[in-house]
Amino acid sequence: MNHVSLAVSLFVSTVLTSSSLAQDKIVPAGATPEKVFEGVMLTEGVAAAPDGLVYFSDITFSDKAKLEDGSFHAGHIWVFDPKTDKTTIFRSPSGMSNGIKFDANGNMIVCEGADYGGRRVTRTDMKTGQSFVIAAMYKHRLLNAPNDVTIDEHGRMYFSDPRYVGPESIEQPVMGVYRIDKDLSLHRIITDVSKPNGVCVSPDQKTLYVVCHNNGATATIPPIENDEEPKPMKGRMELMAYDLHADGTATFRKTLVNYFPQDGPDGLCCDAKGHIYVAERDTTKPGIGIYDPEGKQLDFIPTELPTNVGFGRGKDANLLYITAGKSLFRIRLTIPGYHLPEKTR
Repeated sequence: MNHVSLAVSLFVSTVLTSSSLAQDKIVPAGATPEKVFEGVMLTEGVAAAPDGLVYFSDITFSDKAKLEDGSFHAGHIWVFDPKTDKTTIFRSPSGMSNGIKFDANGNMIVCEGADYGGRRVTRTDMKTGQSFVIAAMYKHRLLNAPNDVTIDEHGRMYFSDPRYVGPESIEQPVMGVYRIDKDLSLHRIITDVSKPNGVCVSPDQKTLYVVCHNNGATATIPPIENDEEPKPMKGRMELMAYDLHADGTATFRKTLVNYFPQDGPDGLCCDAKGHIYVAERDTTKPGIGIYDPEGKQLDFIPTELPTNVGFGRGKDANLLYITAGKSLFRIRLTIPGYHLPEKTR
């Protein structure tokens, strides 16, 4: 091969390699999140319905969202219409809703927390508007504060049950992860996460990702004069992977990312290729971390202090919605998100 041929060969190889890398890039060069809405207190649990409408929670803490007359916001679920860019109230009071997902039939599944909330999981028929309680007690004891929910392709639901805020008593002996079977029987399947938060089933149905975000506190309690209560001590801050077995049980496999001593992750989701998108609340570097299934970081989206993530539907399947602070953001990526295969009723 002469020098000219070698040079041409090397040039073509470089172009092909650069093109391949460009195609593999998840966040397009120069792309930044666009704010589309600002709410009351703390947005959470964003999820797109089969019709493309985007639903998300607005958690209004009782000690922070007080009005002059002494009342306080009762929590809201908002709905954003990508076609009009308009946001309206879907449900208020929300039961202090947090995580939201849609099952294969298009029903809305909502985790309702504490702090004057429902402390339950509900299912709403989006055609009739009727809602049903599908989990509220385990072994005759009220749940702590259902936080986030994910659904497998068998129709089984998995939700986390920590406690971060609220004056209500705590009746469960652990903060665990539960499974709701199709017959609505309730099973506690994970007890070795000190404070579970975000949960997500991988697209291949073999892994249950669980976030541990242990801030060391179980309630927001107003300070008492001359009170010398010890300050909460931060615990584990990790993104964890559990083997999800055919019977719906789960076994710890490995910690994918350890964030300690910084604050850890919150909500998470997956794209169609199995990459994990994690809302990371590290105050020194807040944003959305993007990882492969082994925990290798692939990309990062800087944001305000985020809480959750979820992909759009249809032509907007590669549009990632982000709840951060009291706002809703969106950013278009190169890979579509993963959603449950839809069923017809």
